[in-house]
Amino acid sequence: MELVTRKDHLKVQKMKKKVLRKQVRAQHTLMRHEGIECSSHATQSLVIANAGLGNGMSRHQLFRIVEEYGLVETILMPPSKPYSFVKYGTTEEAKKAFDALNGKEVTLEDCGQNIVLYINFVEKVFWKNAVPTSLPPGLKVIEKIISPEEERRILESIDWIGAQKTLKHRRVKHFGYEFSYDNNNVDKDKPLPGGLPEICDPFLEKCLKQGYIKHKPDQLTVNQYEPGQGIPPHIDTHSAFEDEIISLSLGSEIVMDFKHPHGHTVAIMLPRCSLLVMAGESRYLWTHGITPRKYDVIQASELGQKVGTITADAGDLTLNRRETRTSFTFRKVRRSPCNCIYPSVCDSQKGPQSRVQPSFPHNEMEASELEQEYVHKVYEEIATHFSSTRHSPWPRIVEFLRSLPKGSIVADVGCGNGKYLGINEDLYMVGCDRSKNLVDICGEKNLEAFVCDALSVPMRSGSCDACISIAVIHHFSTAERRLATIRELARLLRPGGTALIYVWAMEQEYKNQKSKYLKEKNGSKDKEEEINTGTAQRPLSDELPDGSSQDSLCSDRLLSDAKGKGCDVKPIADSTLPIHTNRTSFHSQDLLVPWHLKGGSKKKGESTDTGLFPVGSKESQELSPVFHRYYHVFCEGELEAVCRSLDCVKVQRSYYDQGNWCVVLEKL
Repeated sequence: MELVTRKDHLKVQKMKKKVLRKQVRAQHTLMRHEGIECSSHATQSLVIANAGLGNGMSRHQLFRIVEEYGLVETILMPPSKPYSFVKYGTTEEAKKAFDALNGKEVTLEDCGQNIVLYINFVEKVFWKNAVPTSLPPGLKVIEKIISPEEERRILESIDWIGAQKTLKHRRVKHFGYEFSYDNNNVDKDKPLPGGLPEICDPFLEKCLKQGYIKHKPDQLTVNQYEPGQGIPPHIDTHSAFEDEIISLSLGSEIVMDFKHPHGHTVAIMLPRCSLLVMAGESRYLWTHGITPRKYDVIQASELGQKVGTITADAGDLTLNRRETRTSFTFRKVRRSPCNCIYPSVCDSQKGPQSRVQPSFPHNEMEASELEQEYVHKVYEEIATHFSSTRHSPWPRIVEFLRSLPKGSIVADVGCGNGKYLGINEDLYMVGCDRSKNLVDICGEKNLEAFVCDALSVPMRSGSCDACISIAVIHHFSTAERRLATIRELARLLRPGGTALIYVWAMEQEYKNQKSKYLKEKNGSKDKEEEINTGTAQRPLSDELPDGSSQDSLCSDRLLSDAKGKGCDVKPIADSTLPIHTNRTSFHSQDLLVPWHLKGGSKKKGESTDTGLFPVGSKESQELSPVFHRYYHVFCEGELEAVCRSLDCVKVQRSYYDQGNWCVVLEKL
């Protein structure tokens, strides 16, 4: 009997330790994501890990769980996050909920999955009031355009047995003209037999009469989406179709996402039996798509599926389970080139030149233009997806930050989404990045960051005790610009101050060990590389413009140092930058690395034949949008050689860390 009691006691102690460990992990996640610190004493407010919209907890279920322990004043459920905040009327009620729910296993109602709740106290939660967003210009949503009986008849008219396409994320059938996903267009000389279904005629007559369209459509695409399916963000090809495009939603409501090239996004509820009209700017300039998922985040106060934009109000969001939805999208085939006022995204006006593969820069102006198109603009476009893949700090970088004296002033130059800014609370850290959208994400987490170029950081010389530059310098396209970036880091440091630099390594297999980048070749399809790679085999001496200075001599030395270490750098016949195949070894140093924007079907590790599109132009293909980033991958010894060419610093130590060359500098 005593043995059984002892075993039970050990089991309870083990469970308590596990809950405590999970609590601490949840505290770190909250600090990293939102800049919110948990409290060591009881308060009115709780943060509940694993009870968020991001992992399938609805507002209704969460309320029923927490209301049992007292008066619930507020529930905040941030979009896409795996945690929620609950405020009780009194501290006693919050403590009662804490004691009862911490470590408790519950079952998510909609999917049947079991989760364990981990709870911490927080002092206060400040959440920005969501500003209502307006519809993109030229876009309309008309509710109840058809009756339920008309909906039933239209759905029954589609024979899916003869479907022309079964795509990864939906079933598709074309009428009038077949849309080819190979070239993203229609063959205007090969109409399909039968034209559009006659059952659609009354509906189209109504649209003409109401002025939603100017001409009767001659092309129809029917898409059927099951829960968890969707369509990648795209703009319907300008040269293929006329202005107005209308889409009828049948069977179920759904949220569609619209995005302006400048990064502004609008999520719009499309109710069942509603009509979406895209004309003008919303048709020609904004991308639209449906994220593949089983639940949509919607306004809880409008659970009856009222038309409108979805506002990111953490106090009024919940989950809505998707059902099978069928869309009828009608278009008018264009017979002449498009002459719209949006040439940057118009295939008729841009033509083949938009696909020209960039070349290696031969002067400062070309280098700046290359980085603007294939670094700066790309990160503005992919910022949200990029940030979602950047949440786990690297251990040796954390070790460096935690080794600094208390009260140190630290600059993170190229801070991205700020994942290192909250690592050590004893430091005064400030970040800067060239991407405004990434800096905005830092701001959402209450982290200190500002927009600037790493070549010119607006901070006083000698003002920092330490700096970090993680995965930044490899984006500069000439040896001079890479050297200037390191010189700028040194300028910020006080004498005796230190800087940690990470750059991507050409050697992704080092000392017979493959890097994490290569090992993850067959890993999760949503996982992007932590620090990315590039390809173009070109000696550093060839990268420099004519009339080079002392830096050029340094670059020549860098090349010989690199070759001496065994880095196989072969010159290429022309200056065109090659496109790297993700999750493979590098064969050259200067290259373009694809980023597959989340939501498409292209698998990582596959090469792409989509051609090169600067950020201004959009690919409207079944593949997810692919953006290309410039990289210069460093050979062994190259980073140290660049650093040693500066008289004002010395290299304290250098090392290789999971496919990256790393250096710690000290200011002399």
